[in-house]
Amino acid sequence: MTRPDVDPDRHAQRMAAKQRIMRERIARADREQGVLLVLTGPGKGKSSSAFGMVGRALGHGMRVAIVQFIKGAFATGEAAFFRDQPGVSFHIMGEGYSWETQDRERDVQAAEVAWQRAREVLADAEVDLVVLDELNIALRRGYLELDRVLDDLQARPPMQHVVVTGRHAPEALIELADTVTEMKVVKHAFKDQGIKAQKGVEL
Repeated sequence: MTRPDVDPDRHAQRMAAKQRIMRERIARADREQGVLLVLTGPGKGKSSSAFGMVGRALGHGMRVAIVQFIKGAFATGEAAFFRDQPGVSFHIMGEGYSWETQDRERDVQAAEVAWQRAREVLADAEVDLVVLDELNIALRRGYLELDRVLDDLQARPPMQHVVVTGRHAPEALIELADTVTEMKVVKHAFKDQGIKAQKGVEL
């Protein structure tokens, strides 16, 4: 049913104008390169978005490496699924959130080991997509040296894509990134309603 306030002819004119604009943008975007994406902000969906890109990459027959910082103390659906997929190397390197470990030195050591693994996959031109899940948390807490991380990201193979997730992305990483998305909280089941983490949603 056509809305009474929408004129079909005017709609067609608007869409034709938009089509011209989009075709011009597509024609100008003639560079092909690896893209650095940063998913940050306090809202839910950062890691979920990254794993959605993993599924997309696998659909194109690409090779994927995932390195998870911080996480590791609990089982997740993405680990259960993607670890067994051909073309995926999945590395769970964290020992849990800092309020669980309560040991900064141990957290720093775990982050260092995780970054060494990350450097290996960032140096591998056969890996098409790298997900560095919760790396921003490790950077925020000073577990890793930011300049070293930025240098390693810039030194990666030219066609390799990288997705970095976690709250509080540092400004220098945001500056370096090609695409940055900030997730915003409107409502949250756990914080606002006391609903525990649910399988298939948070886990």
